[in-house]
Order: sequence, then C-alpha cells, then structure tokens
Amino acid sequence: MPIRTRTILFGPLLALMISSLGPISVANAASDTQSEEPAAEAYDQDADGERRAKSAGESLIGQPGPDVTITTLDGEKIALSELYGEKPVYLKLWATWCVPCRQQMPGFQKIYETYGDEIQVIAVNTGFSDTAEAARQYREEMGLGMPITIDDGTLAEALHLRVTPQHVLIDRSGHISYVGHLDDQEFEDALQQVMQGSDGDSAAEGVDTAEVEALDVGDSVDGLTLSTLTGDVVELSADGSGKPRGIVFFAPWCEWYLEESQPETSQACRRVRETVDSLAKQDDIDWIGVSSGLWASQKDLEDYRESNDVSIPLALDASGDVYRAFGVRQIPTVVLIDRDGNVAKRLGPQDTALVEATESVAAK
Repeated sequence: MPIRTRTILFGPLLALMISSLGPISVANAASDTQSEEPAAEAYDQDADGERRAKSAGESLIGQPGPDVTITTLDGEKIALSELYGEKPVYLKLWATWCVPCRQQMPGFQKIYETYGDEIQVIAVNTGFSDTAEAARQYREEMGLGMPITIDDGTLAEALHLRVTPQHVLIDRSGHISYVGHLDDQEFEDALQQVMQGSDGDSAAEGVDTAEVEALDVGDSVDGLTLSTLTGDVVELSADGSGKPRGIVFFAPWCEWYLEESQPETSQACRRVRETVDSLAKQDDIDWIGVSSGLWASQKDLEDYRESNDVSIPLALDASGDVYRAFGVRQIPTVVLIDRDGNVAKRLGPQDTALVEATESVAAK
C-alpha cells in the first residue's frame, strides 16, 4: 500500500531509509557506555489502512447504499438500487497497482464462488491511475469471475474511498453495514451477518449520486475552492492577481509506490514535480498541487512537501470533488486556467510539453 514506514523523529517518506539502518548507536570514546537514538517505530500498514477505512466509513454505517447503475467490463448494467431488498451487496474497491488488493484477491474470488447468487459481489476498480485494459489483463491473470466495473469517481465519493482495497457490505435491506480494509475475522463476521439478514427487511431507497459534467478546455471555472496545508483558501479560477492558474493533480506516493508497477507513471510524477518547481520560480503562473484523498492525509502531504522541498502550495481533495469537477482519473494531470478563469490546457501523464503549454498560456 502507498505508505512508508513511520519513525518517531521523521515523516513516512524518510522512514524506509532510516529503518533499513536500524537503531543508531553513538559510542562515547571516554567510556564503554553507548547512547542510542530512538529506534524506528514499527509501522503497521494493515492497521493504518484499517484505521483510515474505518474513519472514512464511520458516517456511512446505517445509511442507504448508493443509487448507482454500473457498467461492467463486459457491458452488463447492474442497478444497485434494484438489488436492495433482494440480496446483500459486496463492493470491493481496488486497483491493479495495489499490493494488498492482489494479496486479497484469491479470498475475494472464493467468496464469489462460495455464495454465488446469494450476494451480489462486484469488483469496483477505482479507475485511479488505472485503465479498463489493465483491469481486463488483471482479471485474466487472477482468474476473477465476478463482475468488474471501472469507477469514474462516483462510487469513490459516495463510499468515502480512502484506501485500497476498501470493503463495503450493504445488507439485504440496502443499508451499509460495514466498511473496512482487511479481510480478517471482523470482516468475515460482518459478511456472515449480512448473509443471515432477514428476508423481511424493507428495502431502502438508494442515495442519489449527482452526475458531474467534467470541465473541458474552454469551460469557465467557477466556485471551486481548496484549503492549502497552511490554511489559505485558494480560488481555483483566476484569482484577480492577473496571473493564470496552474493545478497539478498528483498523489504523494506516486513516485515511489508506482516505481515498479507503473514506472512510466512514476517517472511522469517526478518529471512534473521537478518541472513545476522550476516554472514556479518564474512567477508567471499561480500554482497549486492537489492530492487525491486516496492513501493521503494532511500529514502525508506535509511529509511529501518536506521530503521533496516542494515550494508550491499543496491541498488535499479528500472528498474528490475537485478531481471529479475536472474529470481527473490519471496522475499526474496538469490543468492550466487562463486569466479569464477558463480552462486553457490540460496535460496528461505522458504529455511532455508542459513548459511550452505554460509559456503559451502566460503569454496571452
């Protein structure tokens, strides 16, 4: 998962280097005694993932499930609200690049095979730095038989996605009964509970999920604001300074966590960070970095900023509202907004003409 070992003295992005060295001893030449710096605090990634999932999902427990019609990789449409009152629903949100997702997949497939039509099992690929083709290849590799859909951010927002994998169990009546990260005994107990739910439960009406038409080049950016790590509220359209706005959509774990699974994406994240850092010194454009809330918190952004000496303001889009507004599913993505507050240019992970694009927008 995209989290590095934490230490007592340093942030998570430095911890792997520190923990690999072990406790640091300082010898006193005048005596046989040694004094040690505090040892690296063991980081329990499973516990952290569970904590993040539980915290984000706490307010969902007891609430009706989302009223969403999904389309699977095979073109089948499944209306979740039509299942409420008929059978339980198990949604597992995952990603092809996610290590614990891969570890849990055999058990996920076993659940699908064991319970069959008694529960609707759906694998919801987050669509974040992922593609349908990658999901198809993953399905074949892992031998998955359940329906798979690619989320456009709708379910992620409705279900408060913060980690991968994230389990969401919806009982027979259509109410969310469990949100978690681990496939442990607590999850198994929760699964058994929804499977044993009464057939007589009245069906809940699913919660409507608002459709968002993503901003495109030429569209006006209005009413979108974010709070930075320093507490400043930033208007994402033209801010009256006479300068264009540059928005960098990123994740603090992109460069190192995707280094092996998606090396091109990892390199693109590094390239964009370094290029924007250089461009920001020219002061032609007001920049802001916007992180998704997936495996990211305020603390994670602070550690990322310190570790990489990032100079531009950073903000956390925990709800995913801004990502959805701009239709961003791939990182890094850069959106340039002109002086009039209109989307001028949009560059994806493999677009290498960022310097030229910013010069063009700044010159107008």
